[in-house]
Amino acid sequence: MHKTQSLHDSYLPHNFLAEKMLLSCLLGNLEAIETTIKTVPPEAFYFRNHQEIYRTIILMYKNKFLIDVLSVTIFLQQNGLLKKVGGIHVLLELSNQIPNLIYLEDYICLVKDKFFRRSLIKLGYKIINMSYSTNFPLEQLLQNLDEELFRLNHQTFIKPTSTTTDLLNKIFKDLKQKFLNPSLPGLPSGFQDLDNLTQGFQKSDLIIIAGRPSLGKTALSLNILLNILKRTNVPIVFFSLEMSREQIMYRLLSLETNINQLSLKNGKLSQSDWIKLNQTIKILAKLPVLFEDNSSLSLHDLRTKLKAVIFDQPNLGLIIIDYLQLLTNSTSKNENRTQELSQITRELKNLARDFKVPIIALSQLSRNVETRIDQKPMLSDLRESGSIEQDADLILLLYKNKTVSMDIETRELIIAKHRNGPTGNIKLIFDSNTTKFLPWSNSD
Repeated sequence: MHKTQSLHDSYLPHNFLAEKMLLSCLLGNLEAIETTIKTVPPEAFYFRNHQEIYRTIILMYKNKFLIDVLSVTIFLQQNGLLKKVGGIHVLLELSNQIPNLIYLEDYICLVKDKFFRRSLIKLGYKIINMSYSTNFPLEQLLQNLDEELFRLNHQTFIKPTSTTTDLLNKIFKDLKQKFLNPSLPGLPSGFQDLDNLTQGFQKSDLIIIAGRPSLGKTALSLNILLNILKRTNVPIVFFSLEMSREQIMYRLLSLETNINQLSLKNGKLSQSDWIKLNQTIKILAKLPVLFEDNSSLSLHDLRTKLKAVIFDQPNLGLIIIDYLQLLTNSTSKNENRTQELSQITRELKNLARDFKVPIIALSQLSRNVETRIDQKPMLSDLRESGSIEQDADLILLLYKNKTVSMDIETRELIIAKHRNGPTGNIKLIFDSNTTKFLPWSNSD
């Protein structure tokens, strides 16, 4: 009778010789052990006895025991595990191998490669079984697949665990480099007073710029975008959930040419305006910035699009989202909006950490701020979610201070939360005609 093929009786990828050579490298070589256990989990070995030997080596290493064929054999025997690994002849076979430590990294790569392939096969079976379940939402299935693949990728290619010595050596090198080449450790916003306090926007940080409608949140983010592009030329992706790409481009043209937006939109331009416009278009066309305008963007869509962007732009420097309250989480249909927004901010922080890139998310403030005598915003005014305060690394609150003239106003940028540094207030000048922000010092 034909036997149905299943995961358990299928041939799964493995490399017996590579596993043996790797284990033989570990018997008697402390440096090889330290290198291997940083990135190779026990499950990376296909054969159970190899897994058990490797776990024993890890345990003995952590307890600072001498590690060689004899000591490992005695340890296994004393703990009743020698028979489980196949007996003493298995260990003697390992000791008879003549491993070349020069190829240690190659052995590690071969073992991990097969482990990754086995993991993908197991995930494939899991997805097939889930796909047959019709009461399982398709969107949830796709999100689970996306998360499993991302987790698998990070789990398989484990980052080395850092010791105190490793970390201190790295910090010392970083400090030395900063001393020799002074510069901001993060991306410069272009506003010196802000950069002095934040040291730029740091990788893996979630940055919130919040304010009431029409105060200039989008304008400020576009000012920052242009400032960063001019100073670093790193790729930036801008997700707009409220404005179209064309509207954003009109704003950028106005910022760069100092031509007010109304003149740009109605086409009433002077000859000098056309010259400036032509020069600016040539400059902007070369900038590595991508615009996505989708009014119904979900977290799943966001992660998928970002993966596609990073595939083309591996050096992505910044992500901007305009704005937070318009994002949706398709997996939380039974939750209230506050719970949904909490999940969204948590996921944005995870994205920043996973992709190692700062994320600037614009956010609305609640109407409560307008009911107070002192309308200067506070953290408690963040709309719909206290988790914004919890998940964000940097929160900037935009506040209209006073009007200088018909078109010129002042804005106060309040650093209400700074996880890794000081808080404070920054004064800015805002030109409503061109939506340009300038440092307060420019008003002198």
